[in-house]
Amino acid sequence: MKKTVMALAVAAASVCSIAAQADVKVGFLGGFTGGIESLTPPIFDGAKLAVAEVNEQGGLLDGEKMVMPSGDTTCSDAAAASNAADRLVNSEKVTAIVGALCTGATIAAANNAAIPGGVVMVSPASTAPAVTDLADNDLVFRTVPSDAFQGEQLAKLLLSKGIDNVAVTYVNNDYGQGLDGAFTKTFEAEGGTVAANLAHEDNRADYRSEIGQLAASGAPTLVVLAYADTSGQTILRQAYESGAFTQFAGGDGMVGNSLVDAVGADVLEGMIATRPGSPQSPGTETFTKLAEKAGIDPTAVFAAQSYDAAFLLAMAIEKNGSADREGLSKALREVAGAPGEKILPGEWAKAKKLIDAGKDVDYEGAAGDAEFDKNGDVPGVVVEMAVEDGKFVTKGPVGE
Repeated sequence: MKKTVMALAVAAASVCSIAAQADVKVGFLGGFTGGIESLTPPIFDGAKLAVAEVNEQGGLLDGEKMVMPSGDTTCSDAAAASNAADRLVNSEKVTAIVGALCTGATIAAANNAAIPGGVVMVSPASTAPAVTDLADNDLVFRTVPSDAFQGEQLAKLLLSKGIDNVAVTYVNNDYGQGLDGAFTKTFEAEGGTVAANLAHEDNRADYRSEIGQLAASGAPTLVVLAYADTSGQTILRQAYESGAFTQFAGGDGMVGNSLVDAVGADVLEGMIATRPGSPQSPGTETFTKLAEKAGIDPTAVFAAQSYDAAFLLAMAIEKNGSADREGLSKALREVAGAPGEKILPGEWAKAKKLIDAGKDVDYEGAAGDAEFDKNGDVPGVVVEMAVEDGKFVTKGPVGE
């Protein structure tokens, strides 16, 4: 009888130990298919790098592993985004989510799954101003600046290069509308002329009618605010075939070497674009070394912001003291900014030790300090990109 009781006690202890070592799930929502399918893999890699570092340096809480189930939003399909988020929130039972990437996907996922489920989302790529005003119960954050800033910087960049007469076409969604609004307002206020401004629908095979209207304006430069793997690619190819434009420009959704490969290096040589970037800081320098060691391009669009999103969520879970969803938003704000001891990318063991000792921490990330404002937005840096010798290269921060 005594042996039986002891055996049951050992078995019960083993079950408790297994339960204590359960994985902590932080989901990832990305556009693995659709308009940014070529941009998504390095963004996912950035988040997975943070996960790997957490697990290699002691794991979360009492040694639990951090795992990252993923879902495909397709970027442009609100139903797909909602379904993917619902699976992560209600089936996978994630504690938090990195993502989504495209703004429409983030808004759909938040409204239909994350907010009702009390799940914190940190997007590394949703740049549209619409995210700022989302009624989210302080659950939706982003590690990338709003397009209200990027649009201004793109306008000023073009004007600084003597480009003062443009035609603009933008994808007809939250992303395109927000970026166009900021760009056009600033461009005209600073003395430029937007000779034509036209929305277009994504995922069509033919945009020649729209290109004809844009070309009729006589503007030599075409600004395309869309996606590298869908409408943006098709519009650039057909615009070049029309012979109407001598210069092309775009926003972050167009910055991908898949675009250059698809349209042609000779066609796009000299194309100008902008994207959110990273300041020159210890956090950025550290991330660059870590990413290169892991075989990840540290300059890939939104890779640094994705790393920051995942690392910040790990710190917030540690600060919250459990894998519970409740309280995570408050904990995220506490670990993201001052006051506290500086934590750089890769310093998970240091962060965990300080947090567990009740000390304040302040994360200086791969994409800069993540000082969230009341809306969950961060300040940021916008960098100039250009197509040179068959690929996009970084020219430096705009305005410096």
